[in-house]
Amino acid sequence: MSALDSEASWEPGPETSRSWSSSAGGLLDLLGVSAVVVDGRGRIVFWSPQASDVFGYSSEEALGRYAARLLLHEEHRGLAMKLFAKVLSTGENWAGAFPVKRKDGSTRLVEFRNVRLENDRGEVYALGIAADQAVLERAETRLALSEQLVSQTPVGIALLDTDLRYLLVNPALERINGVPAADHLGRQPHEVHRSSEIGVVEAMMREVLLTGMPMVDQYIVGRTDGDPDHDHAWSVSYYRLEGPGGRVIGVANSVIDVTERHRVAAEADRARRRLTLIADASARVGTTLGVEQTARELAHTAVPELADVAAVDVLDSVLSFRRSNGHRDGPELFRALAVATAHPSEVAAAADPVGDVASYGADRLITQCVHTGRPVLVPRTGPNDLPRIARDQEAATALARAGVHSYLAVPLIAHNEILGALDLIRAQNPLPFDEDDLVLARELAARAAIAIDNARWYQSVRNSAESLQRSLLPSHPSRLPGLEVASLYQPAQASSEVGGDWYDVVPLSGDRAALVVGDVMGNGIDAAATMGRLRTATCAYADLDLEPDEVLRHLDRLTCGLEHYIATCLYAVYDPHRHTCRIANAGHLPPVLVRPGRRPELLSLRAGAPLGVGGVPFETVTIGLNPADRLVLYTDGLVETRDHAIDERLDALVDALDGQPQSLEDTCRNLLRSLRHPDDHDDVAVLITEAHSV
Repeated sequence: MSALDSEASWEPGPETSRSWSSSAGGLLDLLGVSAVVVDGRGRIVFWSPQASDVFGYSSEEALGRYAARLLLHEEHRGLAMKLFAKVLSTGENWAGAFPVKRKDGSTRLVEFRNVRLENDRGEVYALGIAADQAVLERAETRLALSEQLVSQTPVGIALLDTDLRYLLVNPALERINGVPAADHLGRQPHEVHRSSEIGVVEAMMREVLLTGMPMVDQYIVGRTDGDPDHDHAWSVSYYRLEGPGGRVIGVANSVIDVTERHRVAAEADRARRRLTLIADASARVGTTLGVEQTARELAHTAVPELADVAAVDVLDSVLSFRRSNGHRDGPELFRALAVATAHPSEVAAAADPVGDVASYGADRLITQCVHTGRPVLVPRTGPNDLPRIARDQEAATALARAGVHSYLAVPLIAHNEILGALDLIRAQNPLPFDEDDLVLARELAARAAIAIDNARWYQSVRNSAESLQRSLLPSHPSRLPGLEVASLYQPAQASSEVGGDWYDVVPLSGDRAALVVGDVMGNGIDAAATMGRLRTATCAYADLDLEPDEVLRHLDRLTCGLEHYIATCLYAVYDPHRHTCRIANAGHLPPVLVRPGRRPELLSLRAGAPLGVGGVPFETVTIGLNPADRLVLYTDGLVETRDHAIDERLDALVDALDGQPQSLEDTCRNLLRSLRHPDDHDDVAVLITEAHSV
């Protein structure tokens, strides 16, 4: 015996109670569906409350009355009786619209569904389900409109129940998600979508279900099974759905594809960032005339905005000013000048160490870049690409482990000469290099190439000038009677040219020695050459045993014949037997006399006019220089700065010489370290002597 045949009472459980119960205001209530039961003789035996709304009669007025007489106009009764008899006799259902007479005498078209009923005694009845046709048509119209809107709109629409399981998915959302509608139904969003953001989406839906407050125009970017290789953007809204009685049905969400708007906005933002990067490069790249510094500035400008790793490699032949062999099918020697990374990674370790020279064959991508003068773009690197990028197989394996997936190399070209290449790699940035990245990289490379080319030519000229100047400076005699000598020359920094500072020590007759320090105003090779001529002339005049002021007078006449140049000079002659030093000055800074146990002092000399002014006499002054006394001669690059008065700097020089005496060489280095800033733009010459007994 089944449970339905049992006389035992049935109590609904919690689950069935929830499923079976319904609040007022459901669809049947909205339609005003009523029920009327008529027995075999045509009398009304059951009358639902809704029937009163449709026909206008209360149950007391309707029950027991003949339905045809009560509800139909006379002209319609015959047809109605035939249909009624057919339903009772054959059991066939009948459906259709029929005009009925309401209590107030008006006529209303009512939609009927008539079926035959039979009880356990074999008695037959007719059940009529009735609804006002106007109400029903309005509902049908609204339903049809809703269905068409949902099915044909380009907006994705879904309905989920209170457990967030899909109940309905329209074709638009089916296309957006790339998942058939049937694969949605009965499943929760996280069971359908792979996006990492789906947890956030479900949390928003639960919030809407809980509070009833809609969430409108939520911006979501992600990928779907329909297009897993590209990002899409959607404007998503969530609403809680309630029945007429306030019963929560679930949550509806609408999805509008705004990918094109997102793409345009992203492109505009990308363009702004690129313009910012180019402006930043204009300010950051080429701030000095150092080749290595310029390369570092270029590499650091490119990360992280353009690449995860950037490397600057210049042809070794370019740096050494050797002519290229002209072959385009052989290897090339590259010198790594800079590497910059956006994140700690194996990629940086896999790059060539800065300063190293590496030979790459013609099949390497960087070699192809400099051979053709064209960029090499590999949007998605494969197993065969990494060995052509890395320096060796071990480095290629490291690149693969680091997730390198895209590569771009652009040539560095200045004045139609290929200098090297800018290498760019992406590993953590998921986007491959594209044509826009290529345009930006070429712009950066073009600007940097000019700066690198200027720097290498400047450095070449500067090196030539410095080599010339050093070659013109003296090497001290191995031994001078009664005199110990130490000297130091420091050229200007890379951002400024070599100057014309010089010093000299000239052995004279009678164990004497001429001490000379000077500074040709100007810089570059011309200043160094002028310094060489003055030094040669000074040695020649010194051999004539002239007084210091006479030597300066001859040098002044010589300098007047040199176009556009003047120079300062201090000339002294030390006699170890008399322990005297005779000094003349031509516009130079005063020397410092350092005596044991006493504070160092600046010698008070007549400054005189610089060499090349002409017509100004010079004066020789004699000072005592006893054993252990020191005389410090120097050029203005040691003490002059743009931010301090010269008197302050001369006091600083005296302070630096005060205290426990050091060796002459250590004293030279200490002066340079304590008084000269690394960015000072002038060269320095220092000459220190210490008298001894003969």
